[in-house]
Amino acid sequence: MKYLNHITEAIGNTPLVKLNNVTKGIKPTVLAKVEYLNPGNSVKDRMAIRMIEDAEKAGILKPGGTIIEGTSGNTGMGLALAAIAKGYKCIFTLADKQSKEKMDILRAVGAEVVVCPTNVAPDHPDSYYSVAKRLNEEIPNSFYPNQYDNMSNWAAHYESTGPEIWEQTEGKVTHFITGVGTGGTVTGISRYLKEQKPEVVTVGIDTYGSVFKKYKETGIFDENEIYAYATEGIGEDILPKNVDFDVIDTFVKVTDKDGAVMTRRLAKEEGLFVGWSCGTAVYGALEYAREHNLTEDDVIVVLLPDHGTRYLGKIYNDDWMRAQGYID
Repeated sequence: MKYLNHITEAIGNTPLVKLNNVTKGIKPTVLAKVEYLNPGNSVKDRMAIRMIEDAEKAGILKPGGTIIEGTSGNTGMGLALAAIAKGYKCIFTLADKQSKEKMDILRAVGAEVVVCPTNVAPDHPDSYYSVAKRLNEEIPNSFYPNQYDNMSNWAAHYESTGPEIWEQTEGKVTHFITGVGTGGTVTGISRYLKEQKPEVVTVGIDTYGSVFKKYKETGIFDENEIYAYATEGIGEDILPKNVDFDVIDTFVKVTDKDGAVMTRRLAKEEGLFVGWSCGTAVYGALEYAREHNLTEDDVIVVLLPDHGTRYLGKIYNDDWMRAQGYID
């Protein structure tokens, strides 16, 4: 009989899918790494299970423990699935800009959700970073993975996602493009691909209101770059330890609107019902291809992190899109 012992064994080995319609006018082959086909519907499943297993091996996470994490939603889902398999409790802190669907999904899989304000500094006591740390200090036998600075994050992608992309493209990948948030995905995959083929170009997709692009270009952490933005899951107002700027060749910034509109186009024109940052990554990839005159010999792999069900009340809601001024 062929079966999995638990749903977490279904993580990984996601397909590459060629984009055919949104890429019109673009010469290179553009392949999407469709990560919503992981069981938790996002790329974060990979690092979530790795963070838990590494913590178990290190004796940090003990039987009957509670996992406490600040998340934009997807890491929480991955951690929750792993927790169900292994018998842990979960408490997740989220910023109030995250979609209601993300919060409802986390509650559906048994997690406790603590909603925190978005428009506060990372070190403010009410930020979702600070609240997660405080709960970890207050609750006995609890574990705070801290996906931003936990090196198991990038290691998961170095050992799984990177090799998958290399094998699926038969080493023909020339450009790897992905949104950057915690940094684990871009760092792990880029390190692996560049070890196999140093000329692979890694493009990080950033959002307006985030510090990454300017920091890469100038080495300056400019607080004036920080302001509220709507796109979920990418960009930061901190510098996570998982972001290795040395393996990211350049950044492209994409507006909230351009990312949202492209996300809807991916659903209608490619049949890829994906999340907001997926459209942002594809929009940035196409802009990069145009500006750098990429040719038929180039092969772009763009990572699509999550599923559209997380955003039904936002970018897939016409009334919400009109209210934001994203569609007429």
